[in-house]
Amino acid sequence: MTDFSKLQGLVPAIIQEHGTGRVLMLGFMNEEALRLTRETGLVTFWSRTRKKLWTKGEESGNKLHVKEIHEDCDGDTLLIRVRPDGPVCHTGSWSCFDTETDREEGADFLLYLQDLLADRKKKMPEDSYTAALFRQGLNRIAQKVGEEAVELVIEAKDDDRDRFLGEAADLVYHLLVLLLEKGLTLQDVVRVLKERH
Repeated sequence: MTDFSKLQGLVPAIIQEHGTGRVLMLGFMNEEALRLTRETGLVTFWSRTRKKLWTKGEESGNKLHVKEIHEDCDGDTLLIRVRPDGPVCHTGSWSCFDTETDREEGADFLLYLQDLLADRKKKMPEDSYTAALFRQGLNRIAQKVGEEAVELVIEAKDDDRDRFLGEAADLVYHLLVLLLEKGLTLQDVVRVLKERH
């Protein structure tokens, strides 16, 4: 049970990006904000300056979709894992703790891409290549992974770095689609690698 007694009816809520673990922001919630967050699946805070409830993204459109809510050991701090619609900070940065606006760096980008592909699978937009793959089903997706793997091997024998990297990117993309089609994620693959290590 969340303890709202320590900070005059408020608890800090740490907002963390689901998948990457990146801390996006810190806000405060009262009981009503937490109830609305749970009911709507969108993060709602209590604004200490405006003295009212506000759902993140009301003005910017960059809402925070709740994936998980956890309390700390004392029940007086929340950790909320989310899928953000866009940059979280009012400065345009992905995180209020970033020093730069581009969050899509390194391995974090793969987790961002995985979330994006999962969203395509859920919403199935008509103009999306990814959604078209999901509509074609497991056999077609698996076939694409095989084709991309063969193309990567062929490019590995040549000296064209850019073409090789392009094929590697195609393989990783299609592998992500295949994992999602099978109900799995990169995190599942990482667990296997850790066990082997």
